[in-house]
Amino acid sequence: MSFSQRLSPAAIAFIVIAAACGGGDSSPTPSSPTPTPTPAPGSATITITSSGVSPRSVTVATGSRVMFVNNDSRAHDMASDPHPEHTACPAINDVGFLQPGQSRSTGNLNTPRTCGFHDHNQSSNTSLQGSIIIQ
Repeated sequence: MSFSQRLSPAAIAFIVIAAACGGGDSSPTPSSPTPTPTPAPGSATITITSSGVSPRSVTVATGSRVMFVNNDSRAHDMASDPHPEHTACPAINDVGFLQPGQSRSTGNLNTPRTCGFHDHNQSSNTSLQGSIIIQ
């Protein structure tokens, strides 16, 4: 007599059901919650066009970044005041050289103060000068 001939129909049904259920714990596995990304403390955008920068002044929270967007047909090299040292707010120097159509943000602006900026290659062009107020 073979093994399957020795099992009762109830035993065979039990084996089939247990195999179909996986035979493991049927309680749901708790999943780890997906961490919520920490939003940037605040930001602003300054657009560069043939008319200059707009807006000329933005106010942001401490720790923020400011995005510079070059919508002009020529390149611009945005830097912190004073010219040519660029030492007042080094985080602005992260923007640097922007080809037409490019954008780049400053580093984190962590110290409350007013930071001036300009186009390094056109430092006397007041339409390409502005300020970032960090509060």
